[in-house]
Amino acid sequence: MSTPTLVPPVVTRPGLALATVLTAQLMLILDVTVMNVALPGIQAELGFSPTGLSWVITAYSLVFGGLLLLGGRAGDLFGRRRLFLFGVAVFTVASLLGGLADSAFWLVAARVLQGVGAAAAGPSTLALITTTFTEPAARTRALALFTSVASGGFALGLLVGGLLTDWFSWRAALYINVPFGIAVCLLAARFVVEPPRNRARLDLPGALLATLGIGALVYGFNHAASDGWTSAVTVLSLAGGVVLLGAFVLVELRTKQPLMPLALFGDRDRAAAYLNFFFGPMAMMSMFYFLTQFMQELSGFGPLATGFAFLPMAGAVFGLSRFVPRLLPRFGPKAMAVTGCLLMIAGLAWLTRLTPDTAYFPGLFGPLLLMGLGAGTAFTPLNVIVMASVRPQDAGAAGGVLQTMQQLGSTVGLAVLVTVFGVVSRNTTGDPAEVLTAGMTAAFTAAAIIATGTLLVALTFRRKAVTASRPPASSR
Repeated sequence: MSTPTLVPPVVTRPGLALATVLTAQLMLILDVTVMNVALPGIQAELGFSPTGLSWVITAYSLVFGGLLLLGGRAGDLFGRRRLFLFGVAVFTVASLLGGLADSAFWLVAARVLQGVGAAAAGPSTLALITTTFTEPAARTRALALFTSVASGGFALGLLVGGLLTDWFSWRAALYINVPFGIAVCLLAARFVVEPPRNRARLDLPGALLATLGIGALVYGFNHAASDGWTSAVTVLSLAGGVVLLGAFVLVELRTKQPLMPLALFGDRDRAAAYLNFFFGPMAMMSMFYFLTQFMQELSGFGPLATGFAFLPMAGAVFGLSRFVPRLLPRFGPKAMAVTGCLLMIAGLAWLTRLTPDTAYFPGLFGPLLLMGLGAGTAFTPLNVIVMASVRPQDAGAAGGVLQTMQQLGSTVGLAVLVTVFGVVSRNTTGDPAEVLTAGMTAAFTAAAIIATGTLLVALTFRRKAVTASRPPASSR
């Protein structure tokens, strides 16, 4: 079947459309970390066991990551705005149910439903941006803003969670999604234009294999963080995930309308960008997980102070979104990605010098600022590389792969770093503060090594790789 010519949609209020889509993306990213600082209150009120408490975080990331590829391709086939609205609506209802939860089971169930909504809406956010902004410079600016939301949202989630938990309760961190979700649905229905759809069938075998395979990997890595890498459940989950994803690739090679077009990886720069969207979050998760503990357990910070402590990182990422669109055409993706990776490595290396007596200024402020500057500089070019030249009919799939890599990277990174932390802590003698700090510095060392991997990948980019100045494939 021949591919139809896709006519770009007419957008009357692109600025408002962009604000609506970015607000939705921010909601989805915030909920990855917004509950972190609220976990002690949740455990006390709902009676979670120490091991079961992690499911408040894991349930969301597991379903979100497992269904992203399906959500990306479903948006391409059934309508990106339609699936975007459906996903935001499900996410909003699930947030309300989570805020009303009176038991551990119902909170975890609500987080699962949030993950379903996020996986439906998430890939369409990036796809809607690329089809709304067809002019190269405008697309670069829009993608830079998207990157600042996608990267800075993790840190901002800790701030929002700290504010709401300290002023109200942990339930407010879920209730806050309701008015914003309703507003996004109303505005998107009016101002976000539905791009043309492809007449095609959904790759159901591929969807099933991808969902089960990614879900098994995410579950296995999360289980490794709590029960170790030699646990039978961990080994079986990881092995099963690899086998299922191997079968998924074979199916994709043979189907005419694949869930994930493997041609997306045919371009060297795009493949490298996907790889760095895996390694980057792996390294960054150490900041959110371990520094949150350090501040609350050793520095005596409360939830509110902990949230504000991450402002330098979030502010640097969001602030760079104004400058990166001007720098990218001049210096190219390679120079910016390499510079950003070097800043991230410097921030993580600084944290390997952590001691129980390290003060916020400069011992924590400095690394947080460097990580924010590094993430803002390193990741913005990646979105441009991935989305600038992708075919419009594959935009949702491309966005789904990108966000899948991000979710898998953060999950794998947390599992690996928690394992490093546990091994070193168990083999360290001294008072509890020294043991805790030794485990954390070992985890930051591992994170710095992972960040070095992002640098090596960034060095493979072409000096003047695909940028937003290159027209999308459909326009040629």
